[in-house]
Amino acid sequence: MLKHRRALAWVLAIACIAGAIVALFDIETPLRPFLISLFLLFVPGAAVVGLLRDRDPLAAVSVGAAASLVLNVLLAQAMLLFNAWSPRAGVATVAVLGGFMYVLRVLYRGKSMQTEQGARAR
Repeated sequence: MLKHRRALAWVLAIACIAGAIVALFDIETPLRPFLISLFLLFVPGAAVVGLLRDRDPLAAVSVGAAASLVLNVLLAQAMLLFNAWSPRAGVATVAVLGGFMYVLRVLYRGKSMQTEQGARAR
């Protein structure tokens, strides 16, 4: 079961990376709408779910899906408000925010792991 989850995670990650590349380099392909939508929906949600690691899995996925939709809608609204609509900029912004949340997750886990190691040493 764990192997299937990891395989699915890798397939989704590769598809999301492909979606970002397709959008940023304006590559025409029949899979373009699917790959870009996959990227925009999964990257922010996965980043938020990673931050909620100690929560109920269903609640974390629900919050991640909601956060993904909220982030995309707020980004689109901001670009329309400032008359700066750009699909490339939207994808780049989502990628940067997803990366930032990933860095927060790594820092958070590193801090909690150091705390756990300190508690074990006592």
